[in-house]
Order: sequence, then C-alpha cells, then structure tokens
Amino acid sequence: MAFHSPRIEYKTNAQMRIMQEAGELLSRALDAAVAAVAPGVTTDELDAVFAAVVDEAGAQYNFLGYHGYPKHICASVNDEVVHGIPGPRVLEPGDVVKIDGGCIVRGWNADSARTVIVGEGDPEDERLSEVTRMAMWHGIAALATAKYVGDIGDAIDDYVSSQKGKPLGILEDYCGHGIGSQMHMAPDVLNYRSKHRGPKIKPGMCFAIEPMLVRGGLETAVLEDDWTVVTTDGARASQWEHSVAVHREGIWVLTAPDGGASELSKLGVTVVPIPA
Repeated sequence: MAFHSPRIEYKTNAQMRIMQEAGELLSRALDAAVAAVAPGVTTDELDAVFAAVVDEAGAQYNFLGYHGYPKHICASVNDEVVHGIPGPRVLEPGDVVKIDGGCIVRGWNADSARTVIVGEGDPEDERLSEVTRMAMWHGIAALATAKYVGDIGDAIDDYVSSQKGKPLGILEDYCGHGIGSQMHMAPDVLNYRSKHRGPKIKPGMCFAIEPMLVRGGLETAVLEDDWTVVTTDGARASQWEHSVAVHREGIWVLTAPDGGASELSKLGVTVVPIPA
C-alpha cells in the first residue's frame, strides 16, 4: 500500500501579495487588541476591538466558525496555552495574555499571535515572552536559508536551549503549519529538533511559525469547552506567531508591517519584497 503526504500548496507571487494584504490588516487588528489590554478589561472586549478593525476593512474571519469556534480571536490567559475562548474573564495585573487572530482577504489567509503582560509582570513571565518571541524570529531567520522545513524547528530549539536561567519547555503537542487558501495546511512546522526533516523548502510555500513555550512541564489538557489548552501543572505559557512567505528572491513576513526587516536584520537576514 502506498502512503502519500498531504499536498503542499504553492502560491504565485500575486497570491502571496494578497496574503500580505491580509497580514497587514491582521497586524493592525492585533495592534488594536494589544493596545486595549489593561487591568479590568475582559477578554470579550479584546475580541470586540479586534473584530471592529477587520469589519471596517470588509475582510472575513478565519477563526469565527472554524470547526464551530465561537469567537474572532483566541485569548489565552496564564496557564492557558492556546485556543482560549474570549468571554467575561477580567484581566488582572501580571496576567500573561496570548492573543491569536486571523483574517481572510479575497480568499487568502493570515494568522499571527502575540503575548502581552498586563501591567507590570513577573520578570520570569517577561523572560518567557521574550524568549518565545525571539525563538520565533530565529525560526523565521532560519527559513531564509533553510533546505528543509525541519530546519525551522532546529533553529527554534537551538535558540531556546542556549538561553541562560531556568530552562523553558517547548510544547511538542502543538506546532506551526502551512497557510494559504486555508488557515491550516500541510506541512506541519515543528518547534523543536527532530529526526524528521520535513519537505524541501520551495518558492511559493507559506508558513505560520508559532513557538509555544512554558515555564513548567510539557503536559497539557483540553478543558470542557473542547478548545482551551492548559498546562496540567498550572505553569504559565507564551505564544508568538507570524505568517511568512517564501519566494524566488527571498522571504517576507506577511504579518509584519515591514516584512520583518527590523527584527531579521539583527539576525543577519535581509527580507525581500514579494515581486510583482
């Protein structure tokens, strides 16, 4: 019996430029949601702020209704790693909030996430978020010269493992993914070193690179809402994510206003706009 890997979608430059439009809109919507984070604000209010930006642009949502998901964003707090459903929960000083959102422009998807500390946070939570953020950027930087998808996870793992201080764990049950005409597509993008190299990197591939790190153990559970993923030991978690395009002349971060130039230049990578 023959086994076949899921088909990878290769985009044209024109299609990736539409994804860039979606990414730029998503960045603005996340900017608004992040700016609204404050003690006393509910996660439902963050959802409404995000939705208002997307609605004004006349775009569609890729989270709302996805396998029955009821909101526009995921808002995961503290030990909630991902897929937290916005609701009446009131944010408190020191909370670690993961805001994950997406949108669709003319049939093409964007997906991005950020971690926000409410007010003045625990220094270890600040470190958790910053290491996760930089792990994402190291993974993106690796994509610029990667031969295989697995090189991304190698770079993320190497960066996290090199950090001084109390070790942080990289979740293995959840990973990044391909993105394009659908939000979740082949291939999986692991956030850790693996013997599996994954498919070869080729122009037209687009990826959502999203490391998730925890301060404690790697075991997670899904709550009764069938969505919210929590750490079983109650340890706090961080998630950062960008959607990235690979074209014949280089890479471009679709969900960063400058294509990722300011962050990637620090890592020796020059981004290249998607050609017309």
